[in-house]
Amino acid sequence: MPVCSQHSDLLASPRCDAALEPADNGHECRGCKVHYPLLDGIPFLFAAPNAARGDWQGRLHHELQRLEARAAKLDRELSADGLLPLTRERLEWVRDACRDQRERLQSLMGALLTDGEPAARETYIALRTRLPSDQGLNTYYQNVHRDWAWETDENQIANHIVSSFLPGKPGRVLILGAGAGRLAYDLHQCTNADLTVGLDFNPLLLGVARRASQGEEIDLWEFPIAPKSVRDHAVLQRFDAEPARPGLEFVLGDVLRAPFRKGSFDVVLTPWLVDILPVDFSELAARVNQLLARDGQWINFGSLAFASPDENQCYTLEECMALLGRAGFDAPRKR
Repeated sequence: MPVCSQHSDLLASPRCDAALEPADNGHECRGCKVHYPLLDGIPFLFAAPNAARGDWQGRLHHELQRLEARAAKLDRELSADGLLPLTRERLEWVRDACRDQRERLQSLMGALLTDGEPAARETYIALRTRLPSDQGLNTYYQNVHRDWAWETDENQIANHIVSSFLPGKPGRVLILGAGAGRLAYDLHQCTNADLTVGLDFNPLLLGVARRASQGEEIDLWEFPIAPKSVRDHAVLQRFDAEPARPGLEFVLGDVLRAPFRKGSFDVVLTPWLVDILPVDFSELAARVNQLLARDGQWINFGSLAFASPDENQCYTLEECMALLGRAGFDAPRKR
């Protein structure tokens, strides 16, 4: 069930901050007169939704073309004489995996391929909502497999660390930069939070998160960077999990224009996010504070390896703690 159905009081237009109202296949803003669609059942709440959708369509088509181009290249290499049998097996295996992955992505992302109404490019640029040029559909694709397929302790460790900071009754929890959604899922399952919302801008990651957390089986190919054998060069992984209890939701949108009303959340979590955003940490802190209810809590989990071209924004932990005080946070603490 989309977040709007149970918690419509949370959502706000990322353009004008006015409250959103449920509408056919999405939401309407009476303030800026914009329709925000559902994409594969997930609210698609970018400030310029049609332009953002067109941008993601282009990135999806680029990935589909890349997979086909790699398969075609492997076909050409297979025509060479004198290949070892194992080499031929490896090339055929990866070629077939690329073509099968292309079909699987087309099926999974079918809602994205449905054309929407175009938006003026000038509007898109004016709103400063263009997606980062270095972020493709599969930029963080390995995180899908890390979250839902790899049998490691990483997910359990992250969940243990973050949950140890949560209040006894978390209330409403927002995860900014939720990625493929495993941390949101684990936290929601192990706490009594009334609502857990995962926000991310990548429709592939959140599409997998929504389906996997509802107990749907998904099969996608992993292309490991350090394969040990011929068939380790492409591994068909299955993502499945127990369906999450009610109250776990996902929203597609921009972390820097989070589409929620002020004071909506008791906890805001930023996992491995703050040092990769293209804004000063002090600006992010102010935005997070606006999302929090009175006496709300911000939990940051991950590195502070800032890489801004401006060295005065490459903050140390001590500087971040001082900036939190400026942004209105009381008694920040570290662990």
